[in-house]
Parts: sequence; structure tokens; C-alpha cells
Amino acid sequence: MRDSRWNENRAHAIPRRWRGQMRDRASVVIVGGGVVGASIAYHLAVRGLTDVVVVERFGLASGSTGRSAGGVRQQFSTEANCRMSLLSTEKLLRFPAEVGWDPRFHQVGYLFLLSRESDWQAFQRNVELQRRLGLDVDLLSPHAAQAMVSPVVVDDLLGATFCGTDGHADPTQVCLGYATQARERGVEVLSGAAVTDISVGASGVEAVQTDAGRLSTPLVVDAAGPWAAEVAHMAGVEVPIRPYRRQLYYVEDVSMIPRSSPMVVDFASSMYFRPEGPGLLLGMTDRSEPSSFNMDTDEEFLAMLIENAVRRVPALERARVVRGWAGLYDVTPDANPVLGPVPGLRGFLMAAGFSGHGFMHSPATGQLVAEMIIDGCAHTIDVSPFSIERFTSGAPAREQTVI
Repeated sequence: MRDSRWNENRAHAIPRRWRGQMRDRASVVIVGGGVVGASIAYHLAVRGLTDVVVVERFGLASGSTGRSAGGVRQQFSTEANCRMSLLSTEKLLRFPAEVGWDPRFHQVGYLFLLSRESDWQAFQRNVELQRRLGLDVDLLSPHAAQAMVSPVVVDDLLGATFCGTDGHADPTQVCLGYATQARERGVEVLSGAAVTDISVGASGVEAVQTDAGRLSTPLVVDAAGPWAAEVAHMAGVEVPIRPYRRQLYYVEDVSMIPRSSPMVVDFASSMYFRPEGPGLLLGMTDRSEPSSFNMDTDEEFLAMLIENAVRRVPALERARVVRGWAGLYDVTPDANPVLGPVPGLRGFLMAAGFSGHGFMHSPATGQLVAEMIIDGCAHTIDVSPFSIERFTSGAPAREQTVI
């Protein structure tokens, strides 16, 4: 049986070489045609700034966006990330009305299963923060968690947390919705063109060189996800963003898991699952894997994933693996994005390093970057914790709730 969502996403992400008369200058050039870049383009366009070019070396949503599990959660350990999620969730709920596109947002909730004392204590502190910010989050006993997803083994659990307004959406549909509306307002999407250099002069950024031609511009937004450090390096900027592989598998014959099940995260192992069509999406982080651009799947990881999944849900032993794929996280040392201008280089803005949270925070990111460009600073949310300067000032606050 086909996994319709994944195949559909791949169909929309087919690379295509740009053809026609390419403009030679723009007020803003966005590098990266994933959901973050598309969101920035859309939010600039709706505020009237349409002299914008999005440069994407393959096709829209062809990178990490189209390979994402699509999780949307608000349960974070820092106030800045919680606020990013709150704003993004509001914008996803308004997406059909404002963007005219179905994001396929399903608020089925996130259920975190906690088996280590340190995690249980940390999540209780997190819930205090989340409730203070207005989130409705429950602290659950192990048996209350099992009542939500009955096949889950809870003998070793200390507790769980649940937020019913979390859920999942379709990253490719969100990207396409933003990009379509941006195009209709005059933004150009240059697909199939690779950025090869960024020209910097005495006054700052001057141009972006692509293999399809040169674009003069005073402002570049680096939204290249796992490739963001490489793009920044072209402008003489060093940013600690590294690519890490993440693998996902689609399994069927899982009737034991209710279709209404939330996203379930076994936090100690990082194994997670959620319903997808007639089956489940299964994923996990291999914390021992080094940084790379490898996007192949491997049997050794699959065996480890199955072992952890069956330990938590023994009935999954009967599940059938249909297919798997891999994508890349763009990871920073503190698992927070680099969002904002780069001191000392006029005309260069970072919007990358989301460490696995890029899709779920993309609606807020687009709005905030548009505020930076048009208004001079982000004012809806305080994004100072995401400044690149935190790595040299010694003041980063690590995001602890990372899957």
C-alpha cells in the first residue's frame, strides 16, 4: 500500500531548472526554498515588499521540509521557543483563511513519556513555564498516559505530559501555500539554481552569484537549513550549524494503535510515532551519529528503532515496514536557531539552525524576519536569545526538549 502523503510530497518537490528571463537585481534574496524560506517570502509579500527572489537549487520543499515528520508542538523548555510555537500554531489555524491553502493541521496532541527522574523533574518545571504562557498542558500519571494509548507499556514510567493543541501538519503543503501566495504577489522563485558565491563589499552584501546568473542585492536571508553554514561561509560568516541525519519509517498492520492517537514520544530513547493514513510514522534520533550530509537509510538504525519501538509498544512487533527515508536537521550547539542579522556584515540575515523545529516554527519565523527587514527589528516576539552573538557572549540557554 502506498504512503500517499510521502509520495505526494515527493511529486511536488521534483527539481526543475528555471527557464526564462531571470531578473538581475532584487531588494531581498532568500537562499533556500524550504518552508522557512517560503514563509519569509510570503510574509514580506503580504506587507508589500515583493521585489524578492527565492533561490532554491532543487525544487520547493525538496530538502528537509519534504522529509519531515510534520510535528507541531508547543511543549518546550525555553520561553522563546514556547512563544515561537504559540504564534506558529495560531498562524497554522488561520492558514486556510489567510493563505487559502489547507495545511492539513491535526491537533491530536503530543504525549511525552518520561522514564528518567531527571527528565520527569525537568518536564514538571517546563509545564510551569508553559502554563504561565497560557498553554493547557497536563501532567499525567503512567496509567493516565496508558489510557490515552492503551498498547503502550508504562511499567517503567514516572509520568507523562500532554498538550492537546499540539499535533502535526503537512510541511510540503505549508511550503507550497506560502510560495504560491508569494508568487501571486510578485515574488520570484528561482528553482533549480544553486548559489555559488555571495559578493561582499565595503558597505556590506552586494550580490548573489548563482549558476543561472548574478543577482545584485543589498540583503540576503540565509534560510538554507542544513546547508546554511556553507551559504554563510560564502559571505565570510562562520556559524555553528551542522547537518545531522534523521531517519523515518512508515509501517502498516498497526490496528492496535487508535487513529486518534497523539504523537507519542518516548523521551529517554527519542523514539516517537504517530498515525499516518492507515499506518504509522516511526522515528528516532541516533545520538551517536556524527554530523554529515548522508541521507541514506540503513538497516542497523532500523533494527535499533524497531527494538525501541517494540519495547514501548510490544504489539508493534507485528507491524510491517513499508518504506523509509532520511532527511537532515540543521543543528546548533544549544539546539536553538540562529535568527537575525550578523554583526559586522550589513545586509546578511540568518534564519536557520532550528535543530529539528524549523517546520513547526516556520510561520512565526516568516513574520519575525519580515519585521526585521521592514520595521528594523522583530517586535512580536523577543528573539534576542536566537542572536548569533550568543555563541561569543557565553550566554546561550540550551533548549532541552529536543527529539
